[in-house]
Formats: sequence, C-alpha cells, structure tokens
Amino acid sequence: MAWIYLLIAAVFEVVFALGTNATEGFTQLGPSLLTVAAAAGGIFFLSLALKTLDVGVGYTVWTGIGSVGTVIFGTVIFGESINPWKILAFVLIIGGVLGLKLADRLSKSEPTAA
Repeated sequence: MAWIYLLIAAVFEVVFALGTNATEGFTQLGPSLLTVAAAAGGIFFLSLALKTLDVGVGYTVWTGIGSVGTVIFGTVIFGESINPWKILAFVLIIGGVLGLKLADRLSKSEPTAA
C-alpha cells in the first residue's frame, strides 16, 4: 500500500508544481488554492508512505516522479521545450526510481540477523 500512497503523493507533487506556475506569484486565487491543497495532499500521502518505506527511498522516488511528471506536463500544458538531453535525464531518473523500488523489495526479502 505504501507504493500506492507514494504514487498518489507524486501526482499531488506534479499538480503542486504546475499550479505554482499558474498562480502568477500567488496573485490568482483559484490556482493558488489548488496549489496549497496539492502541497498538503502530497505531504499527507508521502507521510503515509513513509510509515513503511525508508525516508531516503520514499522522498527520492516522490521527487523523481514529481520532476519527470512536471516536465512532461509542463511541455504539454505550457509548451515548454524538450530536447534529447531532457529525455536522457528522464530515463536516468526513471531508472533510479525503479532501482530504488527494487532495492526496497530486495531488502525486505533478505533475512535479518538477530
């Protein structure tokens, strides 16, 4: 369940980042309220995920998914540029996120010394 909470938290992180851009310095009420709500939602669901996940893994995955999602949706919604270097960086971030998930799964399946 922790990974589902983390995914939900990452969606809120993307909404938070994109909403911040739309607030125009928090001068627009609707986007400002959405941004604050998304920030709160992201932190809430991250905290639920961190009940089970290590903070280093959870936080890194949260920011990684949030970063990639923000760039992708920033390109689609705001027409921001994308180039091969950004795509390479996305692949590396996604590889890191998958690696952390695998490492977390493997560490939980290893027997612990008592």
